[in-house]
Amino acid sequence: MRRPAYPVYATVWFLLFAALLTPQPAAGQSPVTLKLATLAPDGSAWMQVLKAAAEEVQQKTGNAVQFKIYPGGVMGDERDMVRKMHIGQIHAAMLSSASLASLFSEIDVLQMPFLFNSYPEADFVVEKMGDGFRSGLEKNGYVALGWSEAGFVYLMSTVPVDTLEQLRKAKVWIWSDSPMAKAIFSEAGVAGVPLAISDVLVGLQTGLVEVVYAPPSVAIALQWFTRIKHLTDAPLNYMLGGLVVKKDAFDKVSPPHQAVVQAVFQHHMSRLKEIIRAENQEALSVMQKQGVKILAPPKSTVAEFKTISEKAMQKEEGHKFSLKTQEQAFAWLKIFTGGKQ
Repeated sequence: MRRPAYPVYATVWFLLFAALLTPQPAAGQSPVTLKLATLAPDGSAWMQVLKAAAEEVQQKTGNAVQFKIYPGGVMGDERDMVRKMHIGQIHAAMLSSASLASLFSEIDVLQMPFLFNSYPEADFVVEKMGDGFRSGLEKNGYVALGWSEAGFVYLMSTVPVDTLEQLRKAKVWIWSDSPMAKAIFSEAGVAGVPLAISDVLVGLQTGLVEVVYAPPSVAIALQWFTRIKHLTDAPLNYMLGGLVVKKDAFDKVSPPHQAVVQAVFQHHMSRLKEIIRAENQEALSVMQKQGVKILAPPKSTVAEFKTISEKAMQKEEGHKFSLKTQEQAFAWLKIFTGGKQ
């Protein structure tokens, strides 16, 4: 007697059942494709995580929500990305804190020089203030899909820079998307050379700039480390990263699928933060193996630079955040450190 092909039937029923469970686009509804831009080069940790998140969203929404990712600054600098989101040319972008502050000014408080001494401090304050940042972004037409980071920022240079006098004599790059950095360097008497991030490597190669600033992993990803010879071991500030999407574009996604997108990206952005921290540590080792010298500035130099930074912050053009937000950040820090700030 021939045995029934139960395994075949079981497989067919399993596939039909799985198809029923997989979220599908509503009848007659076309998939929503969100165009996402980033400065992160293809192949970098940022891009790997963004691609993984996009693929997971596509799978979990049954192709109803898809992302088209533009890496490596092909959509321009972050200022260009913000402008293109505003006009609808792209819908989402991975941005640093400086550009996030252009969408909601209070986020600029996280860029204050020497605000944090450690990652746990930064994590605590971002967690406590994150909901307020999300609300502010949404009121201004943007939805935050998740926070990550680039890490702590260091001065890196082709010439030794461990005193303010040396810094004043050097050709210092100024990121045009970061008014705070411009204000601080101006207060310090440093004449900066404004360049888009995409032009910095050429600037280092040609001698147009001698000093840049970034987290170590960014210097690796953008190949700046191939030109620099010194890193000044005094973290200047903490650089948050965030993924935002234009609210009017996100509203085209159904509410259940919006929840999927937010959950998936928040998970992956948190994972990216841990990856970036490990990469920053590894990047320091790589740079030292390449012959980059770590310079320890005198405590007096660090103290002087802190004073200069505070003076710059007291000027209106030095920052975009309110006194209330600054006081909130200090208050959370005081709680975290037990009043030792």
